[in-house]
Amino acid sequence: MRLFYDIIADKRDNIALSDEDISYFLESYLTGQLNDYQMSAMLMAVYFNSLNDRELKTWTSKMLYSGKVLDFSDIDGFVVDKHSTGGVGDKISIPLAPLLAELGFFVPMISGRGLGPTGGTLDKLESIPGFSVNIDVDKFHKLVREVGFSMIGQTAEIAPLDKRLYALRDVTATVESIPMIAASIMSKKLAEGIRGLMLDLKVGKGAFMKTFERGKKLAQTMQTIGNQFDTHVDVLFTNMDEPLGYAVGNSLEIMESLDVMQGRYVPQVSELTIEMAATLMKTFGMVKSLEEGREKAETALKSGKVYEKFRTLAELQGGDPRSLDDRSRLPMANKKVEIKAASDGFIAEVDALSFGKALIQLGGGRLRQEDSIDPGVGFIINKKVGEKVSRGETLYTICYSSAAKLETAKEYLEDAVVISGSEVLKKDLILGNL
Repeated sequence: MRLFYDIIADKRDNIALSDEDISYFLESYLTGQLNDYQMSAMLMAVYFNSLNDRELKTWTSKMLYSGKVLDFSDIDGFVVDKHSTGGVGDKISIPLAPLLAELGFFVPMISGRGLGPTGGTLDKLESIPGFSVNIDVDKFHKLVREVGFSMIGQTAEIAPLDKRLYALRDVTATVESIPMIAASIMSKKLAEGIRGLMLDLKVGKGAFMKTFERGKKLAQTMQTIGNQFDTHVDVLFTNMDEPLGYAVGNSLEIMESLDVMQGRYVPQVSELTIEMAATLMKTFGMVKSLEEGREKAETALKSGKVYEKFRTLAELQGGDPRSLDDRSRLPMANKKVEIKAASDGFIAEVDALSFGKALIQLGGGRLRQEDSIDPGVGFIINKKVGEKVSRGETLYTICYSSAAKLETAKEYLEDAVVISGSEVLKKDLILGNL
C-alpha cells in the first residue's frame, strides 16, 4: 500500500484519491495505525479541495460500514427518517416521528444532543421523566416494527468511524467542510436502513448554514450520496432567523410538541410538521398531491392518535406517561420574568442566535458534549416577526432557575428583539425545496 504521506500529499495538491487509497487510509485510522495528526492533515486538505462524487461515495461507504447497518427488510412498509441541520426552538422531530408512524411509515430515528446554540432532540426527550434514549439495537428494531417508530441516540455500533472523525473535526477547524458534513450525516442515516430521508436544511442567523447558497450546496451533496445508495432525499430549506415556534428550551419544547400532537395548531411548528409528512407521502406515492398529503397529516394530528402513539412509545422507552397527560410533572424552572416592549411598533427581528446563546447561559444548553443541562429553563416567545406590538406588551418570558445565570443570559438578549416604527413583512418559513 502507498505511504500515508503520499495519500495526504495528493489530496493537498488536489489530486483525486483512488478508492483503494481512501479505504486504506480510513481503515488504518479506525484500527489505530494512522495517527490523529495525519488524519487532521487529511481533513484540512479535504476542507480546501473537497471530494469528487466518486471519492465522496467511497468515503461515506467506509464510514457507513465501519459499524452495524440496521436491516428492516422484515417490515412491509416504507422506512424513512428526518434530519435537521439544527436550529433554535427546532422540535419538529418529536411530533413528526409519531405522525409519520400514524400515516403508515416506519421511522427508526437516531438523533443527537444539542451543542452550542442549537438544541438536541435527545435532550428534549430526556426532559420527560424516565425516558431512555439509550436502548439496544434489538429493542429499537422491535419498537420500530411494533409501534412504527422509536427515537434513540447514536450507539457505539452505528458508524463508529464518524464518531471519531467528528471529534477530530471539532478541534481542527474543519467542521464546516461540506463533504464531511454530508458524509457524517448520511453515514448515520443510511445505517438506519432507511429508503427515504426528509432533510430540513435550516438557513439563517440561528442556523449552521448562514446563507441559502451554502445550504443548497450541502443539500445537493447529500442528495448525491442518497442517489448513490438508493435512498431518496427530499429537502426543505427553512428559515432560522428567528426561533422556530414559541418555545425555546427542552421541557418547554416538549410541551409545544404535545400541543401539536394533540391537534392544536401551533404556527410554524404545525406548518413544518405537516409539510414534511406531506412531502414524504407524495414521494412514496401514498398521495397524489402535496395538498392531499397536508389534509391527511392535519386530520391525523387532529384525531389525537398521534399523541397516543407518542405516549405509547414514551412509556415503552421508560418515560412516565403521567407527565405527558399532566404537564405539571414535567421539569419547569421555578422563576419567570417578562421582558416588555419599550415602544409601539412592529417586530422587525427576533434573533435566533441570541436566544440560542442565552439558553446556554441559563443552563439549558451546552458548550461541550459532557456538560449537564437544566431541562426546565428557556424562553416563551410572545411576539414574532411582523406582529404589531404596543409599549408595555410582553415580548418574551424568561424561565430561569438561577438569578446569576439570568443576568448573564440577559447580556445576550439586549438587542435580540428589534422593534420598527413601520410595518414589517412576515418572513416565509419555507424558503424552497430541492
